[in-house]
Amino acid sequence: MAASSLGTGPLWAAPSIAEEGAAFSFETLVERARAMAAEGYQPPSGDLPDALEAVDYDEYRDIRYNPDEALWRDLELPFHAQFFHLGAHFNRPVHIFEVVEGMAREVLYDPKLFDFGSNGFHDGLPETLGFAGFRLHHQLNRPDYFDELAVFLGASYFRALGKDQQYGLSARGLAIDTALQKGEEFPYFTAFWLERPADGATEMRLYALLDSPSVAGAYSFLIRPGVNTSIETQAVLFPRAAIEKLGIAPMTSMFFFGEADPSDHDDFRPQVHDSEGLSLWTGAGEWIWRPLVNPRRLRVSSFLDENPRGFGLLQRDRDFSHYLDLEARYDRRPSLWVEPTEDWGRGAVELVEIPTLEEIHDNIVAFWVPEQPVEAGSEWRLSYRLHWCLESPQRPDEAEVWGTRTGDAGVPGVEDEAEGEGGRKFVIDFGGGRLEELPADSPVIAEVTISRGEITTPVAQYNPVMKGWRVFFDLHADGDEVVELRCILKLDSEIISETWSYQWTP
Repeated sequence: MAASSLGTGPLWAAPSIAEEGAAFSFETLVERARAMAAEGYQPPSGDLPDALEAVDYDEYRDIRYNPDEALWRDLELPFHAQFFHLGAHFNRPVHIFEVVEGMAREVLYDPKLFDFGSNGFHDGLPETLGFAGFRLHHQLNRPDYFDELAVFLGASYFRALGKDQQYGLSARGLAIDTALQKGEEFPYFTAFWLERPADGATEMRLYALLDSPSVAGAYSFLIRPGVNTSIETQAVLFPRAAIEKLGIAPMTSMFFFGEADPSDHDDFRPQVHDSEGLSLWTGAGEWIWRPLVNPRRLRVSSFLDENPRGFGLLQRDRDFSHYLDLEARYDRRPSLWVEPTEDWGRGAVELVEIPTLEEIHDNIVAFWVPEQPVEAGSEWRLSYRLHWCLESPQRPDEAEVWGTRTGDAGVPGVEDEAEGEGGRKFVIDFGGGRLEELPADSPVIAEVTISRGEITTPVAQYNPVMKGWRVFFDLHADGDEVVELRCILKLDSEIISETWSYQWTP
């Protein structure tokens, strides 16, 4: 089969980096990354053929890999690999190798592997063109079909799926200087090594080489598909230069509008987002929930911590009627939870929210920023577990925030209510945890703190529909300076909920 044509032929515009049948291990990859960092950054050279440079989004989608040529299909193994063609935004070729019994051989590009659809340029493409990336397939939802399991395509981006999920947010290998005035640097995975799985294997291991002007690195990914698909990640990084902001375990998502951030757009859908909030389990054991918004201007929030136990961008709301999108199925978009498997020290979980006028743009980024300076010549070793899930594997024992809504202050439905002028009403629904067992007359109180302004006395009201508690209050704050708000539920001085955290710009 053509996809199993393995050898050492050089990729177009990229020199070969392995000999035929070269020995491979994660340790040799780490040493290669170390040597690359010492040699200095070598930017990719060359341009795509004119026909591929001119391909638009729809034309690129019309280029499809032939599934009959999938790597390992002829061996009837539990994982298959298919490859992406270069073109459109994906203009950097990557090397892809198969590893069998510790020996690596390169998978060679052949235009015959692809169906080019209505595109008529495939006859003139060089046979050394190379691939843009790959996807893995596995019997994820039923035993007679190989569903897409994971995709590695573009820069250091990758996505994965668990059972009954639909692609949404993305992970990245690394983020550098995100949301800084000088501009973000995007590292790229330049090569991948795919270990041939054993017959009957329930997990798949692959490796990646990362490169950018500021850092070179080696990555190991162990993918375990299931109801929740997990990816055990190890990374060894070698900075070439001092890095002002290093984003570890970054994830990128989309929030267009939702219940906490209503849209001015004329749209039949109540909510449009891949993720609705940032969840953080701190090293001290506190759970924090920050609802996402589509801000009017760039917004960066930092949550200081030491040895975080986990964080992620979550889609908690799984009710289809809250989205009403039959194609996008936002109710099936996965949450992504990061679980450190070692102590990360002091630092901060950073959340970046970027204004967007269209839902096609990812405008939410979250990652861990270490407090320790990232210096040239240093070595960083990281390990963490990524969970692609409909329900996070780590959840608070306390009540969770199940909904956040805002509106004009004052009495709802009374347009001329004087106290509503210039103010904002907040309504927060808490559910789960001990709340489900408490009688309706339990003395639950809401404790609300704000960074500035004034609030009405918070009211904590039993919510019989969800068997939880609803908190509501009005905020009045002059000027346009951001207001930080926090809210928790207490019962007899004991905290019985996670912490609701919010930023409001008057």
